[in-house]
Parts: sequence; C-alpha cells; structure tokens
Amino acid sequence: AVVSTQSVHYGRDDKYEEYDNAIQTMMSHPTQCWKEAMFKDIITKVANIELYYKALSHYLEFKPMLLNDLLLVLTPRLDHTRAVGYFQKVGQLSLVLPYVKSVQSHNNKVINEALNNSYIENEDYDSLRESIDNFNNFDNIALAQRMEKHELIEFRRIAAYLFKMNNRWKQAVELCKKDHLYKDAMEYAAESRDTEISETLMGWFLDNENYESFAAGTFVMYDMLRPDVILELGWRHNIMDFAMPYLIQCVREYTLKVDKLEVSDETRTKEAETNNQQPLVLGEQLMITSGPAPYSPMPGMYAAPPQQMQQQMPQQQMPQQLYNGGYVGTM
Repeated sequence: AVVSTQSVHYGRDDKYEEYDNAIQTMMSHPTQCWKEAMFKDIITKVANIELYYKALSHYLEFKPMLLNDLLLVLTPRLDHTRAVGYFQKVGQLSLVLPYVKSVQSHNNKVINEALNNSYIENEDYDSLRESIDNFNNFDNIALAQRMEKHELIEFRRIAAYLFKMNNRWKQAVELCKKDHLYKDAMEYAAESRDTEISETLMGWFLDNENYESFAAGTFVMYDMLRPDVILELGWRHNIMDFAMPYLIQCVREYTLKVDKLEVSDETRTKEAETNNQQPLVLGEQLMITSGPAPYSPMPGMYAAPPQQMQQQMPQQQMPQQLYNGGYVGTM
C-alpha cells in the first residue's frame, strides 16, 4: 500500500510538473520509488537549486559510483565553488576528479587549488606542472613555499619555477643550486637580466669546481656577463681554456662594432666634405622700383574732398599743394 501510494504521488507530481516534490519523494524512498534515468531528467527542472546539492549528498551516500554521471548533468547549473568545497569538506574530492577537471577551464581559484593539492598528494608532478602553466588563478607563492621542502626533487623544481614566474629570481636560482639543477639555474639567471645574479652563479660554479657548467654559463648568460669579470675568474682559477671561447666571441663582437663605427665615421666625413664644396644659393633680393601710386578712386566711387585728403596725408609726404580747389606744382 505504501509503495502504491508513493508511486501514485510520484506520478501525479511528474504529471503536473511538481518536480521539487517528485525529487524529494524519490530521495526519501529510494528503495521503492527510485528510477535512475527519470531522476536525472527531473533534477534539471526543479525550481529549488538547493535540491542539486541534496542530490549530490544522496548520490554520495547511496550511489557513489554514479556521482560523476549526475555531476555531468548538473554542470551547467551548479555553483562550482560550492560543489568543490563540499567534496573537499567531506574528503571525497578524489571521487569526483573527472568533474573537477572538466570545469577547470573556468580558471576558478578554488578549483585550481583543489586540483593542485590533489596532484601533490598523488605525487603527480606532470599534471601539476600542466595545471600551473594553463591556469594561473591560485596563490603562487604559498604553493611554491609549500613545495620547496617537498621530498621529491621534481616538486622542488616546480617551486623554483613558481618563484621565477613571480620574479623572485634569487630564490629560484638558490633553490636550483641546492638541487644541482644547473640548467634551470642558468636559464633563470639569464631571464632575470640581472648581472649580479649571473656573475654570482658563475663564481659559485668555480667554487664547486664545476668547470663544465661555468663554460656553459658563459653562453647561456652571455648578455649578462662582463668580459673583464670572466677573464679575472678564469685567470684566478687557472681555467682559461674554459673561458677562452667566451673571450674569443667577445673580441669578435667588439671588433665588428669598431669596424662599423669606422665605416660610419668615414661616411659622415665624406658627406661633410661634399656639403662644404657645394656653392651657397642666395635667395632673391627685393628691389624698390617706384614710390607709392597716387590715389585714384575706383570707377563709380566718390573721391574724398580735397580738404579731407589734406588732413589724412602727412605734410612732408604731399607732393603737391591744393590751391583754389585745383592742383598746382610746389613753389
């Protein structure tokens, strides 16, 4: 009777789209009312989003092997930060790793850190490095400080890589030196563009009688090294054979620069001589050909009265005097 009543109630809820009640009924009586395919279809239609997380808890308790299938259906509707936080809290994150990896494309900080922690626990340094390269929304320094004391060298190497990504060049190089990661140390020193870090590393190679790395460093960090410093280090440690390829390259480079300067200087000298031999071209001179033209009104215009013209023209500039209203020559 109970099974029949619940089945009828479930059917009525589904018929009238009372999806919330139908889902709650199926979770309350899983042995009598459960239908897997129908549950996944109805769960996406509920109005109360809290039922999503109750369904996750229900699956985790009764159907853990099908949990990722349910998460796949609910992925577009879930708050991924809340969902991942829930599985972390109950200690079942490893059970839903396929779901967590599928939503990492959102570059969510909680998701990134949850996956990174999982990779560290599983000692999966390759996946950790890939996650760091592709998704940068996490606490870089905290992760680097956590891994710099890890028992596996590959994780300490990733720690140095994280320090480098955050421009902590000295920490990155020092960590590589401790683990004898010479290639990484030279590359990070070169990327730092810091002469002091590069030359300090070269001196450390010689102090540890690592002459091969010293020779390699002269080319990897070539732009950051000063020839006089390398010459002095090679002479003091009696390893000029290891320093000589670098010094030969420097001499060649400076010779080419001097040759270019000489050619440039000769070109400028020739151009100056050519300019000095060219005659100067003077501009056209202005010539005064005549004085001001006499006043002549335009046709159709009235001339000013003679008295007004006499007032307007200065006395010393008047070539003629007015007499009885006519023009006469000056006396």
